[in-house]
Amino acid sequence: MHCLVCQSATKVINSRTADQERAIKRRRVCVACSRRFTTYERVELVGLRVVKRNKSREPYVRHKLEVGIRKALEKRPYTEPQIQKLIGAIEGDIFNIEKDTVSSEQIGHIVLSHLQEFDKVAYLRFASVYRKFGSTKAFEKEIQKLEKKK
Repeated sequence: MHCLVCQSATKVINSRTADQERAIKRRRVCVACSRRFTTYERVELVGLRVVKRNKSREPYVRHKLEVGIRKALEKRPYTEPQIQKLIGAIEGDIFNIEKDTVSSEQIGHIVLSHLQEFDKVAYLRFASVYRKFGSTKAFEKEIQKLEKKK
């Protein structure tokens, strides 16, 4: 691994499991500039494909899932470890489907079920994009559903 600042070699100073033992967190230091940073090693499931709404297929990319969840959680009071734990749990459910292909609809339902327990505001934000809310009435209906489930 090379330093993000000076591109020199780095060495690992600490390793431990993370994300419910689905990743390895490594603390690194640059041998040239002494800059410290953290990297994560995750198992990448090669071959998992996502079937989009338009029936096209593309490889599963964790980054896309993470971007959507981060947008939903924007300006919410959560730490990076809490967000990573949530993403790990969602990803775990996706991989537990144990198929070569998974629909974007299935992924959306899994994300919504986790967000509903994690943060109601984030749930509404994600649902508004995922379900394509077109009016305030759609928000009202979703809020009423949330209130009934309490």
